[in-house]
Amino acid sequence: MKILLLEDDIILSEILHEHLSEQGFLVDLSYDGEDAYDKIQSNSYDLFLFDVNVPSLDGFELLKLLKEQNITTPTIFITSLESAKDLKRGFDLGCDDYLKKPFELLELDSRINYLLKSLQNTKIIIDDRRYLDRLNFELVDCDKRVKISNKEFQIVEYLLNHKDRVVSHHELIANIWLESQVPSEATIRTYIKNIRVALGKEFITTIKGVGYRVNC
Repeated sequence: MKILLLEDDIILSEILHEHLSEQGFLVDLSYDGEDAYDKIQSNSYDLFLFDVNVPSLDGFELLKLLKEQNITTPTIFITSLESAKDLKRGFDLGCDDYLKKPFELLELDSRINYLLKSLQNTKIIIDDRRYLDRLNFELVDCDKRVKISNKEFQIVEYLLNHKDRVVSHHELIANIWLESQVPSEATIRTYIKNIRVALGKEFITTIKGVGYRVNC
C-alpha cells in the first residue's frame, strides 16, 4: 500500500514517515500542496494523508482539485483545525476521515486500518495499479476511471476469482446469466472484446473451443 503524506512540519513528517514505514506502507512525502499535486499526477496512491495549512496549495483546495479530476483516492485530513465549520468543509469536499492534531500514532493506525478494511469490500484488485470499483461499475487505472457494463464487470470478476484455470463459455453462462437470459456465444465474444479494450488485449487469453483465462 502506497501513501502520500502532505505535511509541512518536518519533524512530524519524519515521525509519521518512520512510523508508517514500520507498519509496512510505502510513503512519499510532500511539504507543500503543489508538490503533492505533481506527485499525484505521476504516481498511483492507495491513501492520501493531508494536512490543511500547508504552503502554495492548502489541503482543502488540493482535495477539491483532485475531486474535480475524478481522483477518488481515500483521504484523511490530519490537521490542527478543529472547528465544526472546518470539519464540515473537509467532509463536504469528500474526505473519508478527519483527525485532529495532536493525535496518538495508535489512533492514526486504527483510522487507516478501518478505512482500508471498509474499502476492500468495494474493490476487486486486478494488479498493483488497477482495480474494479463495485460501487460504480468502473475500472480504475492509476486514478483514471473507465465505465464498463454490469455484465462485463461480472465477467471480469468471475474470471479473476478463477484465474488459476480456464473458464468455459458454459460456466460463465451458468454463473452470470439467468436461465431465461442465456446469451449467444457471439454476445459473450462481444463482452470479451469490450473488456480487452478496457484492460488490454493481453488481459484475457482465448483457448479455442474451451473458454477464457485471465493473465494477471
